[in-house]
Amino acid sequence: MLRFRFRSVVALANIKLSVKSAAIVLASSTLISALLGLFRDRLLNSNYLGTYPTGIDAYTAAFTIPDFMFFILTSGALAVSFIPVFNQRLASGNKKSAWELSSSAINLLAILTLIASVLIMIFADPLIRYIVSPGLDESGMVLAINMTRVIAINPFLFSIATVVTSIQQAVGRFVFYAFAPAIYNIGIIIGITWFTGGINLFGIQLFEGGIMGVAIGVILGAVMQLIVSLIGLFGLGMDYEFKIYWKNQGFRSILKLLPARSLDQGIDYINGIVNTNLSSRMGVGAVRSFNQASALHQMPINLIGVAISTAFFPKLTEELGNGDKQEFNETFRRALRTIIWIALPVSIIAFFGRGYVTSFISNIGNNDSNGTIASVLGTLCLAIFARSVFHIASRGFYAYQDTKTPFIVSIFAIGLTIILSVWFYSLSWGVDGLGLAQSLGAIVEIIILLYILQKRSHSELLDKVFWRAFVRMLIATVVTGCVAFSMTKFIPLMATDTSLVITIPKFLVISVISVIAYFMASYFLDLEEAKPVFSYIKKKLFKNVK
Repeated sequence: MLRFRFRSVVALANIKLSVKSAAIVLASSTLISALLGLFRDRLLNSNYLGTYPTGIDAYTAAFTIPDFMFFILTSGALAVSFIPVFNQRLASGNKKSAWELSSSAINLLAILTLIASVLIMIFADPLIRYIVSPGLDESGMVLAINMTRVIAINPFLFSIATVVTSIQQAVGRFVFYAFAPAIYNIGIIIGITWFTGGINLFGIQLFEGGIMGVAIGVILGAVMQLIVSLIGLFGLGMDYEFKIYWKNQGFRSILKLLPARSLDQGIDYINGIVNTNLSSRMGVGAVRSFNQASALHQMPINLIGVAISTAFFPKLTEELGNGDKQEFNETFRRALRTIIWIALPVSIIAFFGRGYVTSFISNIGNNDSNGTIASVLGTLCLAIFARSVFHIASRGFYAYQDTKTPFIVSIFAIGLTIILSVWFYSLSWGVDGLGLAQSLGAIVEIIILLYILQKRSHSELLDKVFWRAFVRMLIATVVTGCVAFSMTKFIPLMATDTSLVITIPKFLVISVISVIAYFMASYFLDLEEAKPVFSYIKKKLFKNVK
């Protein structure tokens, strides 16, 4: 009976979703994961940023190489290469080829990432000491090396989970794919809460504890995430085999598409390595401060750019697969306008409310640390908009199965960003300079990508109607910025505001009033995106009025 109920619940959660429902599920799950991430970081920063900044810098640096290997071998590289080819096999009714393709991808990536994990464990010392964080003191260096060896197994666990969730995403099943990252954060929270006190089994002390316990929690979270991802396969009829089908044409297609996107991801993450290297030279706590500001700016990007683009991507590939370029252009414009319309006010509210946002994760009574994170976040607010747009712009190319163009553009943009980062570092602009470099590089990247897409569509993709709407969105954003600035002066963040009970309501009041101003400005500027919101409100308010 219990087994039957489990299968029924899984089957219900694994139904195919429409684009709108998928976007809602993805945005909701991303929000939950983001809130858990905020709670996770608040626990970490409260315990270590003020009292043991060397330890928290080492912990942050320890993720650099494992994350780099995951991004370059798997991550988004697989998703954008795998899904179009997998969908083609299913659409043609060739399920056997589709499952051979899936098995081959899982097995190949598992082997590659397992080898990578072992190599990271072996070479952790020189990698951390000479490449990632040469600015750490010796105690921080040793701690970072040891934690890197623990976290090194992550690429292997993540790669399997990524293939499994890509299968679910390809067939329109988003629930387990969407909530798996939240489970990962829960594992880390368990590590912070319980493992830092040590692990005792049957009276035997297996682990002494300390910040290394957080690294153990990271592995627990990765294992839990993989289990949840595997549960999402129930009912899909996958026929897994421990074999690599080298002659499978779909698998060969992926192998051709994968290198460009993998290198794109890798080059992008090299920028992160450079930032960690430079920030490790800027004093104790600088690595963590930049990392936290970067994580905060990434949250709205995931909520807006990643969620909406991921939901639209299967439809974009399907329309091109059917040869309907006009429908593709319309769907792409709709996705792009939606992302821009949401990302602009979020960026401006994040800029004026950056002090409040920072207090959510770093309210430790250390004004210097809070001030540094808030300052860097301010320089990254422009990147919130740009990188949200990037996700739909890049997927426009991936729908054409073109991974080379975004790769070449990324080489240029990341190269520019790194040059700017080193230049600003030489000017002693500190971590703010690193944030500014990220924003400028992101803006240049989306301008180039959209320009090439526009040329490819013979100027039919971004028409005059789109650009007029964009200008009106900018005007609405200026209005929102004025309101947000005024509200921060009317409801200031005080030095005595040390509790979330105080800071969250203040930020919510500022955000809600600013958003209302944006909706009103959008409505009076006749933006299509605002009309459904007001129609819904009107329907709810006057549903009983004839």
